[in-house]
Amino acid sequence: MPTMGALESRFADLIWSHEPMASRDLIKMAEKELNWKSTTSYTVLKRLCDRGIFQLQDKTITSLISREEFYGMKSEQFVEETFDGSLPAFIAAFGTRKKLSEEEVEELKKLIDGLRR
Repeated sequence: MPTMGALESRFADLIWSHEPMASRDLIKMAEKELNWKSTTSYTVLKRLCDRGIFQLQDKTITSLISREEFYGMKSEQFVEETFDGSLPAFIAAFGTRKKLSEEEVEELKKLIDGLRR
């Protein structure tokens, strides 16, 4: 699974929020939003393209993996590595530190019902 650090994630979010976009527009946006020089932006863009998250064709950037797919894979990997793949163990651990509201419990129930096979 492709990975990203915190700054790469902020940069990727710029792309996901505005794609498809011209590379020059991304560079201007990263300069304004992240205070990055163009060389930094091009370096990070190349890294993210090499990891198969985005592609640059004809000076236009598009995603190969959606934001939802990426963060879904990242969450799945976290649960797999940290809780031996057990979603109930993750929720139990989460619930020991933060109590869920009735609304959150109902929302989780709806999500679970939607995931039944």
